[in-house]
Amino acid sequence: MLQRKLYPEFSWSLSRHKTLMDCSRKYGFHYYFSHSGWFNDSPDLAKQTYRLKKITNLPILFGEVLHSIIEKVIKDYQQSAFIPAEEELVSFIRKSLNTAFIDSTRHQEEWTQRPKYYKMLHEIYYYGELEEADIKEMEDRLAVCVKNFLASKSFTDITSKKEMQFVQSEEFRTLTLFGVKVFVVIDFLYKDLKEDKWIIVDWKTGKETMEDRNQLALYALYLKEKYKVPLEKIEIRNEYLLTGNCQQYYLKEIDLQHVLQRMEMSLTEMGKYVLDEDTNEPIDLEFFSKTEYTKKCLKCNYKELCEEGC
Repeated sequence: MLQRKLYPEFSWSLSRHKTLMDCSRKYGFHYYFSHSGWFNDSPDLAKQTYRLKKITNLPILFGEVLHSIIEKVIKDYQQSAFIPAEEELVSFIRKSLNTAFIDSTRHQEEWTQRPKYYKMLHEIYYYGELEEADIKEMEDRLAVCVKNFLASKSFTDITSKKEMQFVQSEEFRTLTLFGVKVFVVIDFLYKDLKEDKWIIVDWKTGKETMEDRNQLALYALYLKEKYKVPLEKIEIRNEYLLTGNCQQYYLKEIDLQHVLQRMEMSLTEMGKYVLDEDTNEPIDLEFFSKTEYTKKCLKCNYKELCEEGC
């Protein structure tokens, strides 16, 4: 039986930081006011906010499904050395996307009652349909990303070299920094025994951004702290599946210091929205201000609440 807590546990993650930087009202809905919304006797606002929190959109869903199939392919290869055909992977991903479309259009009532067990696409919930251009873009991405994954440097490494040791993929890991639990989700981690180095891999399904390298620096910090791996033996790698490009880096201590400084500033900012640090009770919703960049609101899950005056 789930034990109900009055307020959510405080933790830090890159996604939490990005949400706050995006819009503090969105941050409040996502990390505080949706809490306990899965209980039938929760206040209506908590249930509505939790339901909206579970909405996804086509690009995000595509990335989640692709990451899931990549994880499965790698784990299956570890056990059987079998690599499925490209067409099989494309078909599986397409089927998952179609299931989400069916959930969103034919099972809206079921999703309303049990949002954890059904998918709801933002495009359909708010605008009633998927644009043909968006569907075509996902179709094009699907074929390209699967092909580039199978041909990627990281996947080629683990299927063509014997001196590889698998460590983990797509698993939640935590470490404690500044007295706060920090969540880290590494897409794939393995060790090259011959080169005596650890490789952290992040599969990217979108365009390259300046933030990508910083994200991997946090993962390197986790590896250094948890496994006591010297920094010079850690290679971080972004695999851009949309282009087939692979960016590889080695970090210095100054890079990790920048990550820690940024996190410390982020925690200070998050602290402004907490009334009681011991319980993580938030300040009133009205003090979580809305973003000034209203174009962001068009793609926000909580658009409905703001339009209702929440």
